[in-house]
Amino acid sequence: MPEEYKAERTISAVFKEQNQVDNVLRQLLDQGVPRDHISVMGRNFQSQTRIAGFITKRDVILGGLRQGALFGSFFGSLLGLLTGIGVLFIPFVGPIVAAGPIGAVLLGAASGAIAGSAGAGLVSALVAIGMPEEKAAVYQTRLQAGEFLVMAEVPSNRAEEFQNLMQGAGGEEIHTMEQALPHPCSGRCSSPEDLSPEVRSHLSPDAQTTFIERYNSVLDQTNDQAQAEQAAWEAVHQKFDEDENGIWSKTKVSA
Repeated sequence: MPEEYKAERTISAVFKEQNQVDNVLRQLLDQGVPRDHISVMGRNFQSQTRIAGFITKRDVILGGLRQGALFGSFFGSLLGLLTGIGVLFIPFVGPIVAAGPIGAVLLGAASGAIAGSAGAGLVSALVAIGMPEEKAAVYQTRLQAGEFLVMAEVPSNRAEEFQNLMQGAGGEEIHTMEQALPHPCSGRCSSPEDLSPEVRSHLSPDAQTTFIERYNSVLDQTNDQAQAEQAAWEAVHQKFDEDENGIWSKTKVSA
């Protein structure tokens, strides 16, 4: 059996051009980083009009971070190889195309931080997953300016190798977090106790049940954890609203 991939650290870097993003994605994949451990965020992939064509009324965001999940190929770019592509609206940044597990992280573990932020936007989300505030602020500013953020979850014993890879591909503002991004479950979720604390703490018991049922259903169909996680958050957002503490607990009233 092939050796299990150990995602233990998260390396992030900013890239100025999309062709640099395509290049570093190709190198990461070639060096064995699984596609569901690579994340990309950016505002200006290809043309804004083609991005806007994906956005529906569901994607209009009011009072914090919301999401309309989008999956599948994406302009023929290498992004199409990644998991769970979505369009998110992040306060003080605007519409962001997010691919990979960072999209689900923004929707889930950090959503309360963003919604309750006095003005930090993406900074609150990145700080919530362990990034220093000053580095998160730089990333937010660079994304606002139309640049791209790439994050790769890698084994600790290969961290320096992948730092050098990103730098050699044109990456700037490189940073390494001493943990991987939070994922909801390792495999199927059998009970709320299987949910990571970062996810469970933002869900009421009823919302946890909704999350787990949808997560397991999509995981069984696709064997894609990132896609299952985004679908699970979408199911929660369709059924519940957040309370004043950022917990998805208020059942929506049907019209």
